[in-house]
Amino acid sequence: MAGRTGRMMVEGRCSDVAWSIAEVARESGVTSRTLRHYHAIGLLIPARTAPNGRRYYEQEQLLRLQQILLLRDLGLSLDVVAEVLERQSSASTIEVLGRHKQWLQREQLRLAQLIRTVDATITNLREGEEMNPDQVFEGFEHNPYEAEARERWGDDQVDASYERMRNWTEQDADLARTGQQRVHREIAALKAQGKDVRDPTVQELIQLHYEVTSLFWTPNHEAYKALGQMYVDDERFRQTIGGGDDSVVEYLRDAMTIYAETKLSESKG
Repeated sequence: MAGRTGRMMVEGRCSDVAWSIAEVARESGVTSRTLRHYHAIGLLIPARTAPNGRRYYEQEQLLRLQQILLLRDLGLSLDVVAEVLERQSSASTIEVLGRHKQWLQREQLRLAQLIRTVDATITNLREGEEMNPDQVFEGFEHNPYEAEARERWGDDQVDASYERMRNWTEQDADLARTGQQRVHREIAALKAQGKDVRDPTVQELIQLHYEVTSLFWTPNHEAYKALGQMYVDDERFRQTIGGGDDSVVEYLRDAMTIYAETKLSESKG
């Protein structure tokens, strides 16, 4: 954070320079109201509060706020963020942040390619030149599982899924776009905390997973359990979900099994 250097006297002791809540809000992009809320729930306690009620933050609080923002960017709720910070070890924090970094790097490469494709399209349109199909669609994500899905579940099932997608609301589309990635990131964090798969926090996340899945098709009790097992059995899903850590995928499967046994019926589907 830009600004002050040196040290100052705080309540009779020599302290690191402190920043007001307004300064922290301006530099971090977090509103003062949010910072006050974090204080109220005990998530981010200011270094000191002046007699007039103004809050001041030192280096320690700035670093903690950085951690909060990183964890929030992973899609974690404030309750989960608080637990992670309370129980965190260097190893678990590095593990979670490492996975998030890998995802950000993949997104960076994908978006860079899309930018190049759009730039090339603009240039060709301006110059009146035609583009080959491979140039038009370079960088766009394709579904590598469609042919396999048609073979495994049949054309009717796959076509029904596409019909559902055509009827999505904007909210549905946003959930489909971000929901699975959030589940994959947050399930690793919950496992790193040592949460039992029956824990309500874990099961709330599985509820989100089921809602995302149901945007495409609605699995019943057995189908949802089978989906979890497929994640474990298929190397592609193990890599996508666990990033090389099969125990995360197994943890997700076990949590899905508990959800199926407690929330779903045999006839639902």
